[in-house]
Amino acid sequence: MFVKSAMIRKEKCYTVSPGESVQVGLDLLEKYSVDALPVIEGTEFKGIFTWYHAYKAFFNSGKNKEDYIMSTKVEDILVNEDVLLSVEDVYEKALVELSDFPIIAVVEEGEFLGIITRFDLVNQLQSAFGMKKPGYRITFTAVESEGRIGRLGEVIEKYKESVISLVTFDETDKLVRRIVLKIRKKDNIDKFVKELEKSGFRVLDISED
Repeated sequence: MFVKSAMIRKEKCYTVSPGESVQVGLDLLEKYSVDALPVIEGTEFKGIFTWYHAYKAFFNSGKNKEDYIMSTKVEDILVNEDVLLSVEDVYEKALVELSDFPIIAVVEEGEFLGIITRFDLVNQLQSAFGMKKPGYRITFTAVESEGRIGRLGEVIEKYKESVISLVTFDETDKLVRRIVLKIRKKDNIDKFVKELEKSGFRVLDISED
């Protein structure tokens, strides 16, 4: 999945200008019930404005609240000017860059194109794991060797299973890979699992959701 497929495009984003007062920024955050806003000047991305950094700056300013919110500009406290994604980045990169931050900007050659939010990432992960579709989730390990995924495909084809999701993970043992396969519910789950084990896969867990 690429960022361009998951992002909220600029036409649908709430933004704030760098020259606006903190009061305007806070009013926009409250109005739209969001935790952060991209700061945009024309089409150029300047950074991110958040509740957290606005209040942090206030506590460090030594000013009373009224003076602070009226005299301080958004550009004085914006953050993450250089934390960006490209439309061609894979969304996994957003997991690393976003961390526990509310949003991350998608930018090409300085032009603001949209944002990715934590909510978007959670939805993509749920989709990758097939969490919204009922089925059997089978967790198993496979020895890292040529043709193992191909053999898995043969077993799936033999039993005409409908795959909802397939995710692989590195184990601490570099010779072993953990695989999580979710398939649609059928009445042959026992036979399918036995075939996996017969083919050299070690089944760790089977759950139904």
